[in-house]
Amino acid sequence: MTEPNWALARKKPLLLQRAAILQDVRTFFIEQGYLEVETPHRIPANAPEPHIDAVPSGDWALHTSPEIAMKRLLAAGHEKIFQICRVWREGELGRHHLPEFTMLEWYRSGIDYHDLMAECKALLLSLAPEGKLERPNREISLAAPWEKLTVAEAFSSYAPMELEQAIETGCFEEILTADVEPNLGKTTPTFLTEYPTAMAALARAKSEDPRVAERFELYIDGLELANAFSELTDPIEQRKRFAADEERRRAAGKTPYPLPESFLIELAAIPEAAGIALGLDRLVMLMTGAEKIDDVVAFTPGEL
Repeated sequence: MTEPNWALARKKPLLLQRAAILQDVRTFFIEQGYLEVETPHRIPANAPEPHIDAVPSGDWALHTSPEIAMKRLLAAGHEKIFQICRVWREGELGRHHLPEFTMLEWYRSGIDYHDLMAECKALLLSLAPEGKLERPNREISLAAPWEKLTVAEAFSSYAPMELEQAIETGCFEEILTADVEPNLGKTTPTFLTEYPTAMAALARAKSEDPRVAERFELYIDGLELANAFSELTDPIEQRKRFAADEERRRAAGKTPYPLPESFLIELAAIPEAAGIALGLDRLVMLMTGAEKIDDVVAFTPGEL
């Protein structure tokens, strides 16, 4: 008799919890009046982001996010939509990263990024009604007021240099990852807000200070869980930002990407809206107390 694959068998309790969490996520959005949608995984063009590489699929690519297609649905009059789907990003593999992972994204007309912060809190509290998350070395309170910290404030508190210097020297991402992120969300979740507009290509700039965007990332126990913003709906400005990001990609020696022309054509039809991408595998880690992403997925690339 063939022995079971014990490495896979041991995952059963966590996979049962994962299934229940995903069902609860769906229930939350359906009860809030959201429509669940499915968009193609293989697309002609992703948004050209400097630090995200797509997986080629013939002359097209697998999507790095369903964002482009979901915003086209917003433009067509679908006011409240959500999706749970697989996404692919080349070269992402580590304790908190997989090259193929599960994303939750939701978009809503008539709101801004502040409203998404409230929805994030409502979602987490619906999943953990006791108001806390048990992590290996600490307890995270969901019931207490959640911390809000601007990127500039976070760099002043935790980074070896101020935000402006980090941008000028080209080490913003490195310092954010190494020095800032590990300090965020240690007692309550942290909303890291007001990203420099140059680091928020699809986000609307703040009217009172266009140097920063209406963008936040959500951190819990030092782990980035979600990225959200008020939507930029100016196709001319969006094309300029895409071109700037594509120039950064090429300067770094990366594969040139085409622009998502259908999205740019329809962008002006999007009303005031906001959207968010949340890593579901990471959410399951946080909800179950798991220490690495490998524990909460059925298969990692090395197990295939």
